[in-house]
Amino acid sequence: MTAKSNKNSSRKPGEIVNKKAYRDFYIAERFEAGLSLAGSEVKSLRAGAADIKGSYARIEENQCWLVGATIAHYEQAGAFNHEPKRKRKLLLHKAQIRKIREKTEHRGFTLVPLRIYFNEKSLAKIELALARGKRQYDKRRSISEREQKKDIDKNMKRYRKK
Repeated sequence: MTAKSNKNSSRKPGEIVNKKAYRDFYIAERFEAGLSLAGSEVKSLRAGAADIKGSYARIEENQCWLVGATIAHYEQAGAFNHEPKRKRKLLLHKAQIRKIREKTEHRGFTLVPLRIYFNEKSLAKIELALARGKRQYDKRRSISEREQKKDIDKNMKRYRKK
């Protein structure tokens, strides 16, 4: 038996993370929202069969909706399965919706999902972020800063060993 790699050791089982959002956006503010799901969707999420890359949240008629997220079919559901790409309602307070709407309409922010997880009460939650898109040169600068930090840490580690 081989052990799993340590690469995803910080993630909990059933947690879906949108790594691309951290690369493509500056994150200004985070919100936690509940997800309104069907039973087969919950089972698929627990199995980790979801994809939130390229998805976003939108406010329509004073309600928040998750658009573009894919939750795979649950095989054991049979005829009672869900639509994988449907819009899903997000459960937020009215004040939060008002605040998000104001920022997205007037200040050029986008509402991006960062991760879907289950809290300690076993409820499906989604972490949303008000984010502003990065330009291509900003992405390159972030990559070069990360590489420089990695080189410095590597050199410091070598220095400490001596």
